[in-house]
This record gives sequence, C-alpha cells and structure tokens, in this order.
Amino acid sequence: MLINLTNHASIHWCNKEKQLAINLYNSIYDIHFPIISPHASATEVYELALQYENKIQALCPLAVLIMGEFTFSFTLVALLQQRNITCIAATCHRNTIDHPDGTKTTIFRFEQFRVYPPVANSVIPESSNLTRFHKIPNLET
Repeated sequence: MLINLTNHASIHWCNKEKQLAINLYNSIYDIHFPIISPHASATEVYELALQYENKIQALCPLAVLIMGEFTFSFTLVALLQQRNITCIAATCHRNTIDHPDGTKTTIFRFEQFRVYPPVANSVIPESSNLTRFHKIPNLET
C-alpha cells in the first residue's frame, strides 16, 4: 500500500499517477496532510510528526508519499526512514500562465515518483533533548 500524505486526495490524481501507484504499491490509502500553524514551534512540529509516524507505522505501508509543510515533511521522512519505510515525492512539470489581471493559472503534469534520499540519523533528537528546538525570533524591522 502507498499512503498518500498530501493535500491532494488520490481520487483527483491523473490516471498516470494512479496507475503507477497501483502498479508499484498495489493500493492507495489517503491521509490528509495536517494543518500546521505558522506559529508552531519546532518542538510542536516534531511531536506532531511523532504522532503521524505511529499512525503510519501501524498501517504497514510499502511507501509514503509525503508532500506539504517543509519542516514537518522533513521530520516525518527522517522518522519513517529510521523505521525502514520508503518515502517518496511526486514530480511534476509545471506550466504557469500569467493573466493580465495579475492572477496566475498553474497546471501540473505528473511525471514520476522520486524516493527521498536518506536523512542522517543525527537529525532527529532523542525525545529528552527536545529543548534544543526553539522558535526562531521574528526579525521584522
């Protein structure tokens, strides 16, 4: 099974993406990507990633498609890799059309799945060492 942890339900994928996922992983299971506050601390993001790691591990997937908020995605990929769970991203060709009124239309064409490279184990702290994560101060002038 492929777990789709993105903001895009697999029901809306193009046929090419669905077929490749089925061919590689037999089935697709959607988990909606969590809403992560822009005010969340690194510790809060890490703790949320731990919750998702446990939820995903219990489902025993062959792979997890992870795309969304960057710090959460990075943390979860590192955690899942420590559990030997393959993490992938979808690659797309992007065609953006700029309209005279300033709006944009973007069309994405799926190309392939790409495996995340290994993340060093040292990236994920021991749970007792979460104090080294802190909120970066706002540097607005």
